[in-house]
Amino acid sequence: MKDTANSCSLVAALVVTVAFAAAFTLPGGSKDDGTPNYLNKPSLMVFLAADTLALFSSSTSLLMFLGILTSRYSEKDFLRSLPMKMGIGLLTLFLSIAAMLIAFGASLHLVLYHNVNWIMVPIGLVASVPSLLFAFLQFPLLVELLFSTFGPSIFGKQSDEIIM
Repeated sequence: MKDTANSCSLVAALVVTVAFAAAFTLPGGSKDDGTPNYLNKPSLMVFLAADTLALFSSSTSLLMFLGILTSRYSEKDFLRSLPMKMGIGLLTLFLSIAAMLIAFGASLHLVLYHNVNWIMVPIGLVASVPSLLFAFLQFPLLVELLFSTFGPSIFGKQSDEIIM
């Protein structure tokens, strides 16, 4: 759990950095008065919403993973607290990666929409690969984590009958 949290916190920190930088570097640039060039385009709103979602969800993910790394690691923590933090961290990390890729697609649409329309479909397909790959690789861990935490216990209900 500690190694997974360490690796995922590195990825979450990278997503936070990229999302924060992208929020201040708008695609297409801005005019002299600071107004974005593509202010009236819906793709800019998609970019801003996706970038904001990526920033806040990766920040949440980073905090969850840091909470795991700074835990006391007592037996009680392994029952609910640490699995909950790991589950929330993995879900928000997946959400942040997906939102970052949506922001990437929206920014490409803003820059390329007037020149090359046909390129958007292949770029969209290729851009979805990292998100799907992360989901396929981490989903079994998430399911196992949630099932072992909230699923049935290995100790079933004790019977009142005494076997002799």
